[in-house]
Amino acid sequence: MLRDPSAKYSAFPQVPLANREWPGRVTTRAPIWLSTDLRDGNQSLIDPMDAEKKTRFFDLLVKCGLKEIEVGFPASGATDFDWIQGLVRSGRIPDDVTPQVLTQSRADLIRTSFDSLAGAKTAIVHVYNAVAPAWRKIVFGMEKPEIKAIAVEGAKQLRDNAARLPGTDWRFQYSPECFSSTELDFSIECCAAVMEILQPTAANPIILNLPATVEAATPNIYADQIEYFGKNLPNRDAAILSLHTHNDRGTGVAAAELGLLAGADRVEGCLFGNGERTGNTCLVTVALNMYTQGVDPELDFSNIDEVIQTVEYCNNIPVHPRHPYGGDLVYTAFSGSHQDAIKKGFAARERQNDEKWEVPYLPIDPADLGRSYEAVIRVNSQSGKGGVAWVLEQDKGLKLPKKMQASFSHVVQALADETSRELAADDIWQAFEATYLATEARRFQLVDWSETHSGADRIFAGKLTIDGTPRSVSGRGNGLMSSVIAALSESGGPVMDIVDYSEHAIGQGSNVQAAAYVECRTADGKSLFGCGLDTDVATASVRAILSAANGA
Repeated sequence: MLRDPSAKYSAFPQVPLANREWPGRVTTRAPIWLSTDLRDGNQSLIDPMDAEKKTRFFDLLVKCGLKEIEVGFPASGATDFDWIQGLVRSGRIPDDVTPQVLTQSRADLIRTSFDSLAGAKTAIVHVYNAVAPAWRKIVFGMEKPEIKAIAVEGAKQLRDNAARLPGTDWRFQYSPECFSSTELDFSIECCAAVMEILQPTAANPIILNLPATVEAATPNIYADQIEYFGKNLPNRDAAILSLHTHNDRGTGVAAAELGLLAGADRVEGCLFGNGERTGNTCLVTVALNMYTQGVDPELDFSNIDEVIQTVEYCNNIPVHPRHPYGGDLVYTAFSGSHQDAIKKGFAARERQNDEKWEVPYLPIDPADLGRSYEAVIRVNSQSGKGGVAWVLEQDKGLKLPKKMQASFSHVVQALADETSRELAADDIWQAFEATYLATEARRFQLVDWSETHSGADRIFAGKLTIDGTPRSVSGRGNGLMSSVIAALSESGGPVMDIVDYSEHAIGQGSNVQAAAYVECRTADGKSLFGCGLDTDVATASVRAILSAANGA
């Protein structure tokens, strides 16, 4: 890398926009969405989609609520042309969905594009030509008037071909390709010339697509360009301003969001950001960003896993596990402090009286997208007590007291360090069983027990296996658990006092089970924790005391 990159690269110039308005605006409604997965996305694949995959992808886009779908580049060859014609003739396109095709501004290509959609109820033909200085100088060797003439000729072809096929309600789209790298006034000049030919109205507007074909500046500059364009375009109310951002600088989504604030009406992109080079803007991210701000995006991603499965199958490209909203790990916390905050957030939701979402670290409720809460917290060597407790609660219904959570988390931490991998729910449960519930090879094992009363005292009579030998034991106390502790101490067990006790039910109806937790302290001040499970709550309490004694 150069120590002085300015010798090779120049900073992008600012836009001469006085009194910019977009920074003070807020998005309050969904834009018009266009998916270009079947064209921009498809052309960027190592192995482009076949007809079966294209059809499957089209059906997914319709199911997600897309009303405008760019279905291909029919002038590129028979494969695209035949599939698009088949789509039209099969009646697969719903009446409220408009197919769009793309073509360069050439008479023969435009004619072929119209023919591919002949018979459609309504359709958009999208014509483009590159207008940026680098393209004019390096690619075409043309001056501005010649570039503008290409745009004008394309507009005439749109007009004439629509007249040739009057059975379809034709709509027109024009792109000054490489808009974001072009002089703004020249882009406006080309678009105004196209509008002069096509004569759009507010009732029948033209779509003017303003692409960041190669993202070359920060998103605020793109927003300035969009606002400048909208304020200076003649007959602005007869045009729909459309955004087509790429992700070369990693800010394609931000550019689209700021472009909407700057006055654009429409967003083109791909599901999960597929596209040339670093990809197009991600429609899923832009839409769900709106959703988290209380704005209905008018797209449905309530089963996001199904969307991901289809996109991955058709594109043969995996969705990154950290991709916003869709990635496998985006609703997962490994960090102990994160896990604790999320666990407390869900607990608070159970107590609140309204539906407002407020859970730390989770900007969206995973359930809204068809994800389950079980995936939110996962455990590895970075995890803490909150994560371990969450997994046990979700998987087994156990609600460990805080001090017990902290104690057991050390057991899980040691296991995670030993295995050097993520721990599954089964791993954690097996560790919990071995620590608190297992009776084999433990010093105290319950066989049977009964309780009697003598005045204010309660007498525990138990049959235990102690150090492998069956024993009958008894103890007197002011309650069941104190009498169990007395019986243990009189039989060579640890001398303990009860510090804390809690219980709760697991399940409901005839399958209900009781869980009892106890914290005891030995004569030398050591804390011991125990857990007991049984269909009878008293027996669960006895088992919890024995569990704590085994921990000694």
